[in-house]
Amino acid sequence: MKRSSGVRLCATAAVSVLSLALVTGCGEESKDSGDGKGKDAANPAAKALSAADLKKLIIAKGEVPGFKVGAVTGGLPTADKVTADDAKCEPLLRAFTGIAPGDPAADTSRMARQDKKAPTGGATSGDDLGDGKFEDAINKSMDLDVTVVTLASYDGDGAQRALTSVSDAVKACAGGFSGRQAGEKGTFTKVAEEKSSGTGDASVAFTATNDAGKDGALPLHAEVVRHGSTLATYSTINIGAMMGRKPYTVSAPVVKAQAAKLR
Repeated sequence: MKRSSGVRLCATAAVSVLSLALVTGCGEESKDSGDGKGKDAANPAAKALSAADLKKLIIAKGEVPGFKVGAVTGGLPTADKVTADDAKCEPLLRAFTGIAPGDPAADTSRMARQDKKAPTGGATSGDDLGDGKFEDAINKSMDLDVTVVTLASYDGDGAQRALTSVSDAVKACAGGFSGRQAGEKGTFTKVAEEKSSGTGDASVAFTATNDAGKDGALPLHAEVVRHGSTLATYSTINIGAMMGRKPYTVSAPVVKAQAAKLR
């Protein structure tokens, strides 16, 4: 089974989320969309939560039905290791990598991996399955959502401004952009808004795609939601869906569970 470098990088990303933002190199906005005019506009006197507080608020093991929750595989890169060729697009690239936008006072991250049973039924290798069936079996085994959740807290109106930077970037970078992660370069050919979850006080959801290679469209999905002075950033990848040309989105059960802990 031969795949292009695009899908191989996607597969690598499923194991190490450090490559989430660049696998494509191989939203519709909700409520106030970060402009501070929603039901809970930013409080200039707001104080950021501590890292310890955020660790109590982020989703934990057993709290997301159908998902295994734990530490982010390999950890996340630091913000200075994830850069876009056009600075105004960096909030998007960093969101796809699980890095909170702006300059938070504290942050913490977790990974939620969809808990699916491995396909059953005898044949286990290319010798047993032919005519594309082996590839189909591999695709099905990887057809699961992997979502990185990052909670970040900000002083004053920092959360509002950080969310606005993401919303602005979705519009400004609609035609695509390039970026680098630890020296590796990747390119998105387009960025589009998506319908957000509608949770929190303000939110923006978006997808970025590279469809220039022979593997076709390889999309990534992310959403950033403001809950008062805290931002929740969600980035989801599904390698099997990508390889099988199936649509997928940010994992709704993960967003629902995290939003419930931030009420």
